[in-house]
Amino acid sequence: MTQRFQLALNVENLETAIDYYGKLFGAQVNKRKPGYANFAIENPPLKLVLFENPGATERINHLGVENFEQADVDSAIERFTAAGIADEQEVAETCCYARQNKIWSTDPSGIRWEWYRILEDAEDFSSPSLPPLEEAGVCCANAPV
Repeated sequence: MTQRFQLALNVENLETAIDYYGKLFGAQVNKRKPGYANFAIENPPLKLVLFENPGATERINHLGVENFEQADVDSAIERFTAAGIADEQEVAETCCYARQNKIWSTDPSGIRWEWYRILEDAEDFSSPSLPPLEEAGVCCANAPV
């Protein structure tokens, strides 16, 4: 497996969501922090990310593809740029308690996609260089409260 689909959801109650999705996929939480959890599910290949965001108007926070090889991220950067769909690129930025390389794109309906590779785990939710929570729209913008 060189990639897996990512589904990032805003949930009302993290504990309730962890219990439900653990049962749904027969999986244990991979990473757990205040207001944040993720599951690294092998079958189907899925990275399920949960953000505790009570009252969020949208349940889908963002979508993505987790890559295990940097070449796949580099290829996506080239492809998105050539196609005119590249948003911002992040290099060694911390988001969701992990240092990552990524490229963002927004579909015509406003859903954000990230193509990313995790470099290493991190203790902080996001990098100081990322926009403040109130200015950004997804992922690190929706840091747990």
